[in-house]
Amino acid sequence: MNRLAGAASPYLLQHRDNPVDWWEWGPEAFAEAKRSNRPVLLSIGYAACHWCHVMAHESFENPATAAVMNELFVNIKVDREERPDIDHVYMSALHSLGEQGGWPLTMFLTPEGDAFWGGTYFPPEPRHGHPSFTGVLRQISAIFQREPGRIAGNAAAIRDALRRADAANLAAVVEPDLDHLAGQIADAFDPRDGGLNGAPKFPNPGLLELLWRAGSRRAGISPALAAATLTLDRMARGGIHDHLGGGFARYAVDARWLVPHFEKMLYDNAQLLALYALEAKRSGNLLAREAATGIVTWLEHDMLLPEGAFAASLDADSEGVEGKFYIWSLAEVTAILGAEDGALFARFYDVTGPGNWEETNILNRLDQPDPDAETASRLAGLKQRLLAERASRVPPARDDKILADWNGLAIAGLARASGLLDRPDWLARAQGAYRFVAESMADGEGLAHSYRLGRRIKPGFALDHAAMIDAALALHDATLEQHYLDDAMRWSDHLDRHYRDPETGLIGMTRLESGELPVLPRPTHDDAVPNALGIHAANLARLAAKTADPDLRARAESLMAAALKAAARAPMAHGAILNAYDLVRNGVEIVLAGPERAAFHRAARHLPYTGTILIDCADATALPVDHPAAAMLRLAGAGAAFICFDGRCLPPVTDPNRLLEAIAAAR
Repeated sequence: MNRLAGAASPYLLQHRDNPVDWWEWGPEAFAEAKRSNRPVLLSIGYAACHWCHVMAHESFENPATAAVMNELFVNIKVDREERPDIDHVYMSALHSLGEQGGWPLTMFLTPEGDAFWGGTYFPPEPRHGHPSFTGVLRQISAIFQREPGRIAGNAAAIRDALRRADAANLAAVVEPDLDHLAGQIADAFDPRDGGLNGAPKFPNPGLLELLWRAGSRRAGISPALAAATLTLDRMARGGIHDHLGGGFARYAVDARWLVPHFEKMLYDNAQLLALYALEAKRSGNLLAREAATGIVTWLEHDMLLPEGAFAASLDADSEGVEGKFYIWSLAEVTAILGAEDGALFARFYDVTGPGNWEETNILNRLDQPDPDAETASRLAGLKQRLLAERASRVPPARDDKILADWNGLAIAGLARASGLLDRPDWLARAQGAYRFVAESMADGEGLAHSYRLGRRIKPGFALDHAAMIDAALALHDATLEQHYLDDAMRWSDHLDRHYRDPETGLIGMTRLESGELPVLPRPTHDDAVPNALGIHAANLARLAAKTADPDLRARAESLMAAALKAAARAPMAHGAILNAYDLVRNGVEIVLAGPERAAFHRAARHLPYTGTILIDCADATALPVDHPAAAMLRLAGAGAAFICFDGRCLPPVTDPNRLLEAIAAAR
């Protein structure tokens, strides 16, 4: 009996008509495995995953294969986006076997939930050195029944490997030299196309932000800044960028950003929005501004749900073909635009008769010159005509669950980009999404993780709270409204109480009292999303400055020390932590004082959020007496800003237009 018809996840619902007797993750499934003395087959994927669809079509929809699965295993299907904790534990188990990992993740578990073997995609027939799926199933079942000692030994070895990996996070505190580290990372970037050398190429927003931070502190174009801006430029020109509808695909399969893996994820675009806005503000680069604007256009057109929050992802496939929605032939472009306009568009977007990918064309500007202003205006109109035509195609499926953590990233990105690029409409969109998550996904003093059609998956994970605290702080910076700061304080207390290990200081993915998994998952490295530990270290630094609360400052310092221990072994995997450390080490506080401080607030929102913490000082009582700016408030007059760092404040800045200059001089 397939039990997925009542699932909340769109990914699980994709499998509700499989002949496989799927269970959702839960104690009932493991009780059945114990009762029937069968191992568990755990299959983990997500709605936008191309190879998940392939394996589903080849194996899970095949009655003969399903019959083998049903006879020999208790089969559990998990949406990795709905349950990232399960995915992390069993992906780590696969890594401990020396496998690279990926999705679909196929793991074999004891009835107690311990992994003893696994893999990713298995073909229906032996292919390229890979065994057939049914062959694997029969062999694993036979070993489970005939060699229980071997199974127990494998499970114990994997469990011990997971615990050793967790203990290895506890190194000595090492305060990194951020400029030196940024130089090392820049050296690892592709000097021609940006991004880490080789293929496939992922955006890696955390590393890009680290490079941008280090480079933007210096005059001129440093190697770190050059690596960051080159990557942003090549991505925006590449096929990974949707030049018609906006937004970026999850990664490029090649080394030059031409061929995307066409799925589009909320988390990638949320992080890239802020980075492109930073670069557009710093350099005035039109392409960066267009990329940021395109992301918001995509969010509003394709991802915005009636609730006001954003959906999780768009599939890579439409009509069963990867990328079909996005690709063009020269004949199509000519038929829609006419011979003259079609030739113009084809020249600037690399559309040819033979095609640039599998005899068709992925729109890109990698090797094309930038048009002049008149031509750019003409091309914009042609893009709209092609976009209208594309709208008549069968679109990729949308995973319309609302995830608190990914929405938190998007809200923070929108709020910060709105200030950098003077887009108050983006701020309104961020506030709408925030309102829904904060109100409709509330779970006591914390948050749920996922929402769809009135159903919530709860409790939330650490990243749900860390990302939404960051969103609240970004909105407080944008509006100076107290309720955002109150929310951030409440969620921070909840996160500290329920997710932070008092012995190690590390933040786990799940609540400390959760005993559902073989180990408590507490990764410190960034994945496709930044790690909660890094985000919250920055959150606490901002909260401590905004409130001048000594207890919060002590908590911030303690968490930063734990985070640096975790980052010491593999700095390049810990971009979020290093970016938080950069804020602590190189950031400045801007105290906005006086009844006419609004002009200074507007000016401060134009500054890079990466190195500034805004403190609203409505009157002389807003700061404690020991704050370094407290004794200087009388100098604020009608309105001023005080720049504070290292426990001291400079004389007031009385001209909003000189705020950036004053910060540069202070540094």
